[in-house]
Amino acid sequence: MGAEQGYDDMEVTLRDSDVFNYIVEVLQNVRMDPFLIDLRYKSQYDFLLDLVDPTKKRTSDEEAMFATTLEALSEAVSTIDTMYHHALLHNIFTMCVWYLNSYTRVVLLDLITRLAAVADQYLRECLQMLVNNFTPPGPLIRYIEEPRWLAKKEEIYSQLQESLKKISDTVPLAPRMLKDIIDRSMPKLFDSKAKMVSFVECMLGLDADTWDIIGPSLLEKVVYLLTELDVNITWEDILQDEHNKGIFDMELEDLDEDEDNLGQEGTKVLFGGNVCAEKLDGLMVVVCKHLKSRAEEPDRLNKEFDTLKAIFKSHVIRVHKSKFAQFIMFYACSLYPKICGEGFAFFLVDIFIDKDKKEDAITRMSAVSYVGSYLSRARFISVNTVVAVLQRLVEWCGDYCGSQLDKGVTANPIKHQLFYASCQAVMYVLCFRLRSIMDYPNLKLQLFQMRIQNILAHPLEPLKVCLPSIVNEFLRQARSASLFHASVNSTHEDAVESDLSKAFGGLNRLDMFFPFDPYLLKESDRYIRPNFEFWSLVKTTYSNNNSDEDNDELADIDAPGMNVGSLDDHFEIDFNNDDDIEYSMNKMSITPHRTFYHPLATNSEFSSMPARIRPSVSPPS
Repeated sequence: MGAEQGYDDMEVTLRDSDVFNYIVEVLQNVRMDPFLIDLRYKSQYDFLLDLVDPTKKRTSDEEAMFATTLEALSEAVSTIDTMYHHALLHNIFTMCVWYLNSYTRVVLLDLITRLAAVADQYLRECLQMLVNNFTPPGPLIRYIEEPRWLAKKEEIYSQLQESLKKISDTVPLAPRMLKDIIDRSMPKLFDSKAKMVSFVECMLGLDADTWDIIGPSLLEKVVYLLTELDVNITWEDILQDEHNKGIFDMELEDLDEDEDNLGQEGTKVLFGGNVCAEKLDGLMVVVCKHLKSRAEEPDRLNKEFDTLKAIFKSHVIRVHKSKFAQFIMFYACSLYPKICGEGFAFFLVDIFIDKDKKEDAITRMSAVSYVGSYLSRARFISVNTVVAVLQRLVEWCGDYCGSQLDKGVTANPIKHQLFYASCQAVMYVLCFRLRSIMDYPNLKLQLFQMRIQNILAHPLEPLKVCLPSIVNEFLRQARSASLFHASVNSTHEDAVESDLSKAFGGLNRLDMFFPFDPYLLKESDRYIRPNFEFWSLVKTTYSNNNSDEDNDELADIDAPGMNVGSLDDHFEIDFNNDDDIEYSMNKMSITPHRTFYHPLATNSEFSSMPARIRPSVSPPS
């Protein structure tokens, strides 16, 4: 009565369509102390274990027998005992669905869903088995994005997600337990890109009902992973003169003309093969696809957006080394500009103004940096919204100035950081948006009635403290638009001005934090670019008066080598006089040159500004 006899018995059983009774008989007769089991049934049980061996390679006939065995086990789940059939359960729960044909996969997943429904028995093991299969096995994972595998990948994801839905519908406890399992199984920083992308892609495809219960927590985990990858991409990795010279000598928009740079290869060009950048790029694609699918149901997108705002505030806003992860918010806003887009702008302003006095200074400074960068770069934000946000910022600045009048104040970059950050945000937004505001008489009137001139002429002297590159461009456009009708006197020396600017941002250099600078991740760039405002495409208030030569220079605004001249020594600004405005930088600064990466460790002045693809800077941790 050896294994051969077990095999012969199974053959007969298959022909008699009585495999269920056979399986039940074997399972029942091994439910005892191993020393008491009849050798015949022990041999048949061993044969059953061999049939469901997760490591076994099967012929087509063996696969058919395997599927039939799984079907019988599905009908016999009440006979399976965790104590006496531990080896059988181990084989089932360590099975990899990626090696099975479609029918066998369906049968196996049906068995898993039935086992999960057994009260207080196998729920955790069943959920863990499904989550383990979010990621293809090692030998397959490198090929998973090849065309021949894409259809099968989508089919497997769908089957796994459907199985999880069935379990969640049957067992109320399942979603909460699933959340815990996914938390523990989330990819880690040093996992491969393919593993990260596969896992997150399958996870984000969970059904709506399950997602409503655990989605916010899972999305938080994803954003945390994005941010962790992001901060591990250093700008030294990106700004390699020898490897990236071609990239930084051309407009980022022009990269589309080079088909060889598309996709992952393009990312390698930009980042010199930086592994974290490639992983982040792939994950950004997956998350953007997820958000796009939510946009088909505006109510679901609104709910997802509320979750993202909470995650952004808790995990992202204070991470000043983050360069790309925050663009998840940018893309979500672009999908529903009227609600999400405008909502995010006012959400940031509310954090900055902080009526309830709940926020710390760093968070508030970050918020105003975000709102300035966001309004400047988001094409989908209406000019009405821009003016409404500017109104709130200018009113706050005006109130702040009013509270300082009787105190004999002078410029103090550290003490008045929030004030200078708000002033800089206002000027930065107007560098990008002033021309478009001028096209609407009602909005132009509203802007002209704001107390911008009084604020800039205040003894706190924001024009001395804010970044010279932004100040110069703003003054040039303001003069051209006749935004001011009187002179503002400001007498200082270059050295003083430079020291004040350096001190303004503090150790984190938040004065140079522009979170929505041009996006460098090549594969996911297609989600950001259509709604992103590049400086080279901005119409300035003075552009109509420029010569062709000037326009040619402006077209190269985002290229490296931009020079910044500080405001003249002992000068008086007359906003109606060209000669009284120093705008030696004809190219708008986006973020400072990396020589400012350690600003307090150098005596260099603000003498040059970077390419439009320069980093927003914060010191190393």
